[in-house]
Amino acid sequence: MTRNILLGLVAAGLLFSGTSRATQLITEEEAKLPPPKGAIAADRRGILRGPKVEYISPGELVSSPMRLQLKFESFGGAKIDPDSVKVTFLRTPNVDLTTRIKPFVQADGINMQNAELPPGDYTMRVDIKDSDGRPGTAIFTLKVAPK
Repeated sequence: MTRNILLGLVAAGLLFSGTSRATQLITEEEAKLPPPKGAIAADRRGILRGPKVEYISPGELVSSPMRLQLKFESFGGAKIDPDSVKVTFLRTPNVDLTTRIKPFVQADGINMQNAELPPGDYTMRVDIKDSDGRPGTAIFTLKVAPK
């Protein structure tokens, strides 16, 4: 009987551990910060061998929680350095989201299933480096619809 209770508790634990909870990517207070002043710098000089960051999802206008998916691509035999990934919410002042994103970073990209954001437009910058130290950057805007 004790064995059956123990097996039941283990099964329940596995069942509940499989459910994914939403992760707060941007707080209400951070969303209220003013947008950056002036142009946003993007380094796009010539053809570079540095890694590429590709924005995969979500689409144009989404509701929260949402799936945030980015793909990393390296060139010339180099590998992406997952520890180099830095994610910034571009505001005044900028908000470093790296610690919130870190659990979802892999060598091939970011896959965050349930990112929680308040309604609004959020310009994000993702910086990465490859094993040869070459940088790559992407800037994109998330548009979150009111609930």
